[in-house]
Amino acid sequence: MTNRVDIETDQAPAAIGPYSQAIAHDGVLYCSGALPLDPAGEFVGEGDAPAQARQCLRNLEAVAAAGGGKLTEALQVTVYTTRLEEFPAINEAYAEFFEEPPPARVTIGVAALPKGALVEISALVPIK
Repeated sequence: MTNRVDIETDQAPAAIGPYSQAIAHDGVLYCSGALPLDPAGEFVGEGDAPAQARQCLRNLEAVAAAGGGKLTEALQVTVYTTRLEEFPAINEAYAEFFEEPPPARVTIGVAALPKGALVEISALVPIK
């Protein structure tokens, strides 16, 4: 494919499967789902969905920066959680990362996530 650039950074955990941290294409950074792992791949926030959301967003900040973008300018964010009943607390943690107007968002309750995570978050970020 043309104009498709792989984005990788050691400031976020490496992909745990056959995918890229992000792909840049035509002014948009397509960020893969970020898990609550620190850059060394260690799990963060055991049993704490808001703490996991914060780590996911920190990882997305790092990936966005590596691709030449800013998470605060995200166009769309998707939040996956196995703890939909904790949505208000996850939402509070999420709100710490965005200014007005916040990005469009989808939140989906799921049965399970990789590595037993409670939260996974992906984003579409504009780049120059």
